[in-house]
Amino acid sequence: MIITGRCTSDGLKGLIKDKASGRKAAVQATVKGLKGKLECLYYALGSEDVILIVDLPDNGAVAGMSATVGASGMVNVRTTPLLTVEDMDQGLALWVKYHAPGQQS
Repeated sequence: MIITGRCTSDGLKGLIKDKASGRKAAVQATVKGLKGKLECLYYALGSEDVILIVDLPDNGAVAGMSATVGASGMVNVRTTPLLTVEDMDQGLALWVKYHAPGQQS
């Protein structure tokens, strides 16, 4: 799972106070509390301020983390599920008939 975040002005003030390493430790503790693993954390310049790759046990854990962090009002969170090659192959095996707009079936 990729989780990206954009800090609010208060979130940036907290980052300055806690330092990047302090925030990483807090994120690691949160992910560990959900029985997950923080694969990596990057700070970014641009449309996102922080990018995480996490391995969480299920979508419920992702939803809980996203809602809790978002409710703090310090970070606007966006999640992107990642698929393994095996996941994608499994999906491709479910090929279904589809009638695209404007095309004959």
